[in-house]
Amino acid sequence: MRRRTLLTGAAALPALVTSARAQSSSRVLRFVPGSDLSNMDPVWSTSYNIRNAAFLVWDTLYGVDDQLRPQRQMVESEEVSADGRVWTFTLRPGQVFHDGAPVRAADAVASLKRWAVRDTMGQQITAIQESLVALDDRRFRWTLQRPFSKMLYALAKSNTPCSFVFPERIAQTDPFRLITEFIGSGPMRFLKDEWVIGSKAAFERVPGYVPRAEPASWMAGGKRIHFDRIEWLIMPDAGTAAAALRAGEVDWLETPQPDLVPLLERSRGVRAAIANPLGTVTAIRLNHRQPPFDNPGIRRALLMAVDQDDYTRAIIGDDPAMRKTMHGYFTPGSPLYNEEGGEILRRPRDIAAARAAIRAAGYNNEPVVLLAAQDIHTMKAASEVSAELFRQLGLNVEMVATDFATIATRRGNKGPVSQGGWSAFSATHAGTDCINPASYLGLRANGERAWFGWPDSPKVEAGISAWFDAPDLDAEKVVARQLNADALEHVVFVPTGFYLNKQAWRTSLDGIVAGPLPVFWDVTKR
Repeated sequence: MRRRTLLTGAAALPALVTSARAQSSSRVLRFVPGSDLSNMDPVWSTSYNIRNAAFLVWDTLYGVDDQLRPQRQMVESEEVSADGRVWTFTLRPGQVFHDGAPVRAADAVASLKRWAVRDTMGQQITAIQESLVALDDRRFRWTLQRPFSKMLYALAKSNTPCSFVFPERIAQTDPFRLITEFIGSGPMRFLKDEWVIGSKAAFERVPGYVPRAEPASWMAGGKRIHFDRIEWLIMPDAGTAAAALRAGEVDWLETPQPDLVPLLERSRGVRAAIANPLGTVTAIRLNHRQPPFDNPGIRRALLMAVDQDDYTRAIIGDDPAMRKTMHGYFTPGSPLYNEEGGEILRRPRDIAAARAAIRAAGYNNEPVVLLAAQDIHTMKAASEVSAELFRQLGLNVEMVATDFATIATRRGNKGPVSQGGWSAFSATHAGTDCINPASYLGLRANGERAWFGWPDSPKVEAGISAWFDAPDLDAEKVVARQLNADALEHVVFVPTGFYLNKQAWRTSLDGIVAGPLPVFWDVTKR
């Protein structure tokens, strides 16, 4: 991205930005998310931007604080039986949905049932569930066949999908179908009539919302919104977004393009800082159901060839403080990070040997369709590295350059490439998700129920189950080492490195914090 591009972007600021000047500037927050808001179902979708928007509209029973500890949110109290099998939850009184209906235990129960179908931890709980029932309007009970010590973390986590609470009638929607009503009990109302995919979404403060009394800490505590409106302005062109921030036309960029960050940091009235201290894990996601990556020998050959520095340098630049190699699956620096089985990643890259291994594994020039999002810098940059790597390996690659919304739909196609399927795409996982198996959707290898690519490895799944049963951190570390080795042997996905990213905002904003997602509560504007 050159300065000329940035100046061109300034001349091309969308009319939706400049026309917004008529509103009181201090009462409207104009936010540029990292990608488009293609739908508003945070249970159906695992997209982070949809999750981020959902935290404005819906609330959760618990929330994690900045120490990753679960704290009560919609729940007033909980009781657990002496044998750890029966959990009884009581909701805070006076909570109301945006349509005026009271929040009831029946709403929570229906919401948990829908969430549990799609979520890793929810699946673990339902596998040992005896019953989940509402006792009255404020209390519900979850009875299990055996103890589940990580229950509160499951209900608090910010990893997708989160256990948001919907009205019962909406929560009864098939978990594999999108909801069409967006009614929550959170601090802001979603303005469906103003939503234009690819352009804009808007949220309006709910006057009657009552936050918790505790100070806010990430997803926990009182969610106090100091704006009448929050507008999400979709700007896929990085130069346009950066120019808008410098000109004061927008207030906050979630993910400015890394090579523009130095210019933003030198700009008057702009600040930039690390967005998420737990960073981002990058990956090549492979389709395990279709040739050629249904062949484990071909998948392992990719591990021989990948150079993680190529990926992280393309994404974030040369600064070594902003990127790391990782020879395993867990977030670097986290307690469970290990490199068991990672010798294949630690060795020097060997393209010739990998190419020979691909042929020896039986590759027969099958087409490799690489989906490449052009409107998200990280995915675009990583896809270009993957395309070149695949060509060097002799794969018959076709890079399909499109927008992320299209990929978000197409990646669900399990058919062959001749029927609109796919072979690979670049993915990112928030480091928060990858600190343990609890919510690590990308690590699951339970076939049809796994994340896109549908890896199927009973050994990996057994390791995940063993982690859930581990009594303490030392035991979890033992399990994690074997799990890492088994996941690399199967090649659940190809790790391509770890990086930190920055967010940027106008200095007229106060209260911006580093966290696993943009935290809008307690942000003010002068």
